[in-house]
Amino acid sequence: MDIEIRRRAYQRRLRISVKPGGHVVVSAGKHVPVLLINAFIRQHQSWIERTVAKLKDRPVSILKKHDPAEYKRLKKSALKLIEERLTHFNREYHFTWKKISIRNQKSQWGSCSKSGTLSFNYKLVLIPSELADYVIVHELCHVGEHNHGARFWALVNKTVPDFRERRRALKRL
Repeated sequence: MDIEIRRRAYQRRLRISVKPGGHVVVSAGKHVPVLLINAFIRQHQSWIERTVAKLKDRPVSILKKHDPAEYKRLKKSALKLIEERLTHFNREYHFTWKKISIRNQKSQWGSCSKSGTLSFNYKLVLIPSELADYVIVHELCHVGEHNHGARFWALVNKTVPDFRERRRALKRL
């Protein structure tokens, strides 16, 4: 079994994690002896094997992949798509935002700051258009409602009435 060992200066305890696809990572402090790390791995061998068996066939989420070259290549097309879709949906809402930012995020599809900056993950160009539209509408509606209350969801519902299904589908990516 291939195990990656990550040394971190701030790490106080030994830690094992198994990523989707079955990749095993052991995190340890910079000064922890290799013998101690190997003993820790042996002590948890059965847990590692069970967890790898569960996760080896699970695909890595598109959101978790972090590829700077892909980001550089797709950033302009993501901005073009998002600007076009924002313009289309804003015919219904008539909101004003400050600026649009395209980012390479590992945990979010989009966000809206209190100052009116809409930030979107470049990976929106890689997912089905109906899911990208949901994210764009979701963030656009935050310009009008900076929360997830009933008024916010009523705004989303105006242009994406099946937002619940799209939201669930997005979480499965």
